[in-house]
Amino acid sequence: MPTVLDAGFSDLALVVVDPTLPERRSVARLRVEAGPVLVSLTPARARELALADGDRTDDAALGLVLERAGVTLNGADHLFYLTLDAQAVLRGEAPSPATRQLTEADAPAFEELTAAAPEADLDEAFVELDHWLVFGTFVGDRLASAVSMYPWDGTRLADLGVITLPEFRGRGLGRATVRAASSAALSRGYEPQYRCQVDNVASVALARAAGFTPFGLWEVVAAEE
Repeated sequence: MPTVLDAGFSDLALVVVDPTLPERRSVARLRVEAGPVLVSLTPARARELALADGDRTDDAALGLVLERAGVTLNGADHLFYLTLDAQAVLRGEAPSPATRQLTEADAPAFEELTAAAPEADLDEAFVELDHWLVFGTFVGDRLASAVSMYPWDGTRLADLGVITLPEFRGRGLGRATVRAASSAALSRGYEPQYRCQVDNVASVALARAAGFTPFGLWEVVAAEE
């Protein structure tokens, strides 16, 4: 990623050729909020598309290049991060007494939550008890909300997923769980990354309520590519 992003050039597309990209993300496009579009390519994809590291074009022209090459991108995800000020606030915040880190001993409660959660929520959130960091918020003896995080492809980003059971929504439980897990990630030297589909209105609202700021829209090459 370029060191400096020229804010305000939303039509500018910058090409980044990255040999460390996995094949499943051989083409990725990031539309930075109030900034440029960044397209990341593996060296093989760059040769295929006749693009070079550092090339500058506009987003419309880039779209034509991808279309002519038959490259289809998945639907965009929102990316959210905590600003430095938000991180500082979070570091000094005590978690709710009902929120704590989960362990293998919480497997029965976690299984009860996943059994009660809508299938679509489970598919999108990807919350697992065996992930790197897992937090939950309880209502009585019931696990009402859970967040799990894992390091993002060898980076210092901690990608998170969150599930709150429908009957417990609107009570700030998801927010409390996201913030507790994010605080724990920060204390371990990782930056929380909140990622959700653009049409998931409830998840977008939760990201903002938990103190995250929109960074951009991220698309990757479709699996069949």
